[in-house]
Amino acid sequence: MEKNTASAVYIQLIQSYKAQLQQLNKTKTILGWSRLVTILLTAYLFYQFFTINLIIASVIGVFGIGVFLFLLSRDEKNKTAIHQINQLIHINEEELRILNQDYFHRKNGATFLPTVHGYAYDLDVLGHASIYQYINRCNTEQGQKLLAHNLLSPTEKKIIESRQVSAKSLVSNQSFQQKLQSIAIDNPITIATEDRIYKWLLHHDESEKLFEQSFWKMVLPVFSFITLSSVALKLLDYINMTQLSIFLFVCFLISSALSKKILNIHSQLSNMVGEMDVLEQIISLIETTTFESFYLKYLQKTLLGNDHKASFQISNLKDILNRFDVRLNVLLFTILNTLFLWDVWQIRSLFAWKMQHNLQLKNWIATIAEIELINTLSILHFNNPSWSFPTIVYDHFTFQAKGLGHPLLPIDKSVTNAFITEGTGKIVLITGSNMAGKSTFLRAIGCNVVLALMGAPVCAEQLTLSPIRLLSSMRIADNLAESTSTFYAELKKLKSIIESVNKHENVLVLLDEILRGTNSLDRHTGSKALIKQFIRQNTIAILATHDVSLADEALVFPENITNYHFDVQVANDELFFDYKLKTGVCKSLNASILMRKIGIEMDKD
Repeated sequence: MEKNTASAVYIQLIQSYKAQLQQLNKTKTILGWSRLVTILLTAYLFYQFFTINLIIASVIGVFGIGVFLFLLSRDEKNKTAIHQINQLIHINEEELRILNQDYFHRKNGATFLPTVHGYAYDLDVLGHASIYQYINRCNTEQGQKLLAHNLLSPTEKKIIESRQVSAKSLVSNQSFQQKLQSIAIDNPITIATEDRIYKWLLHHDESEKLFEQSFWKMVLPVFSFITLSSVALKLLDYINMTQLSIFLFVCFLISSALSKKILNIHSQLSNMVGEMDVLEQIISLIETTTFESFYLKYLQKTLLGNDHKASFQISNLKDILNRFDVRLNVLLFTILNTLFLWDVWQIRSLFAWKMQHNLQLKNWIATIAEIELINTLSILHFNNPSWSFPTIVYDHFTFQAKGLGHPLLPIDKSVTNAFITEGTGKIVLITGSNMAGKSTFLRAIGCNVVLALMGAPVCAEQLTLSPIRLLSSMRIADNLAESTSTFYAELKKLKSIIESVNKHENVLVLLDEILRGTNSLDRHTGSKALIKQFIRQNTIAILATHDVSLADEALVFPENITNYHFDVQVANDELFFDYKLKTGVCKSLNASILMRKIGIEMDKD
């Protein structure tokens, strides 16, 4: 499947959904006119029969109201379907935009970006025009956080391989892929809501201890029976209005006093019914989908449970919270609480739900996040059929790539390269002229390592690599707020790299023009010393540099240092780059040509 095939699929889906939308809009119009006709006809017939036969008029009225309510229910379902179809159209239109490299308006994950990180800033992992922004299809905050976390730190080999197989198995299931996204677009499950629920699940409030007492099983029905009986007695004229009012006022005071003890719990759990509805829909979708991969079946099984499905349990919680939120309607709440001790009924239902599921909810949400992540990887694979899933090997260290490119570059502008480095204590020096592709190549390696070690497909025909911790120093900027120069900022970054190297951690170091903030002599001396230290500590490092004299170190350490380069062709004072990696040291330079072009009068000798 080529990329234009993915585009064709999305276009076809958009056309199909628009045809469905047209039909739903016709149904909407029919239902609207049907409701109007029902109201007018019922009113007319009721009026005609009202003076002739009250029973027939009443039957007509009840039947007409029933038909109207039925049509209203159908209309609500139709509106929901219209909204869902519009969401699916939007999702497919977004995929077309992303295929055309138009994704900079999407969520970029910058909120998950740590202040200090080993490679995130150098490789555009999070933030504007980042890997996260390009690949993310998670709509719950938990899924987005998991995606960011896995981009920032590698996962274990078993999970990587399970995600690879699962992503492949979903690649042709656009129905599941897009439904999973569409459910949570409008009302995503937030981490704040999860924290609120989990705080309630883990903490036992004093008020709960009061309302969990067994005597409430008898008190609640008896109280409700007495209050309703008092209303019945008034209707039958056994008591007068004054007596009923005094009695209900006492009931109101009792119910209000009890409700005050519940106020704290309601403040924790209020206004989350919408997110619980989304949670129920997502879980129900996962429960009813037939998966092929063992890992997805395993995740699905965690939601099915032994007695009742997780969607059923979430539905119960949603219903309880919905009833609990009657508090938000002051008039209705006052009536129900006075007559039935409404709050006490709900808090006891919540307590019963908590006792049964307090350890399951977090696992359910974590399962959704993992499936959202797999869905993200599957869509990435579908959209980029020329990419491949890497082979992860335990040998330390192997990196073998064929057709390696930068994942954020458009396919028509990307130049791919083959590259191999194996063993420890290996240093790759990449020399080359300005703009020849050294930095892009380093980032291509780094970005694909990040993708590979989270279970994603990579921008390469073939990639085999070992689990590794990535460290880099490529983009260095001064910090006026901290009075930090560019040179000192780079030293701080190198210090953290050297500390990891000296601890003999399994790291891959990517360095681009190190020590650029100092004079050329110190830079050369420092760079040589760092290379020797890397060799002594059996470190794997790839260094891009303009300092071609560093390449001479390969003569001193022929078993450890390998030279590669990117060059430039010059014709009629114009520069031509092929961005292809070549062995050996760069012999062509372009700085003087570039300086001459901006007006610096260079000597021609």
